[in-house]
Order: sequence, then structure tokens, then C-alpha cells
Amino acid sequence: MDIKQTSLESIQRLRPTPRWSDATVFNGIAHFVEVPNDTEQDITSQTKQLLAQAETTFSEIGSDKSQLLSATIYLTKTENAAVFNPIWEAWLPANSAPSRACIKVELLDPKMLIEIAFVAAVKTS
Repeated sequence: MDIKQTSLESIQRLRPTPRWSDATVFNGIAHFVEVPNDTEQDITSQTKQLLAQAETTFSEIGSDKSQLLSATIYLTKTENAAVFNPIWEAWLPANSAPSRACIKVELLDPKMLIEIAFVAAVKTS
């Protein structure tokens, strides 16, 4: 078996802080999480702002939503899935839905109704 060694120095981090990075990219795969900035809004608004933020992150890492490999969606209320799903489906390009999990959770901020963890392919140079 031929195993290629990859230097950990090739991990790229977008705006790292002591607690998190906005995105990490390694071997052409990006991982990032988005949460709504304005948690005073309803699930529709929180979802739309989160997806807009994701598009900005995709752009910054050299990818786009058509390159999405998987998404883990965290919703705080089961009934919000009926609102979320049509927005999600309209946001995705045709024939590019990723694998996904949608989980009901309790988030640390009780006003936050949604959080999404994304994994996407990026162009490597």
C-alpha cells in the first residue's frame, strides 16, 4: 500500500482564534461551521442569513455550494425542519445535494435556532 505523507503545515486556517477557525482546509477538503449572526430573527431569517454567510465562506476558501460534500444540520425544534427544508432545497444547485444529517439539539445560545457544519471540496493549486 502506497501511503503519501502530507505535512500538517499544509493545513490552512481562515481567521484562526484561540477557540476556532472560520474554516480549515486540508488536502482539498474544507470544514466550516456557520451560525446565524442575528438570533433575534425567526427560523426563516436565521436560515437565510446562515446560508448567505456560508456562500461568503465558500468564496473565501475557493469553493462554492456545488462542491458541498456533506452537511450536518442542527435544529432546536423539530417543526423547524418543515421551514428549513424548502429554503435548503432552493439554495442548492440542481443535482448537487450533499449527504446530510439533520439533528434536533439544544444549542448553547437558546435564541439560536440553527447551526450547520459543512464539508466541501476546494480547488487545490
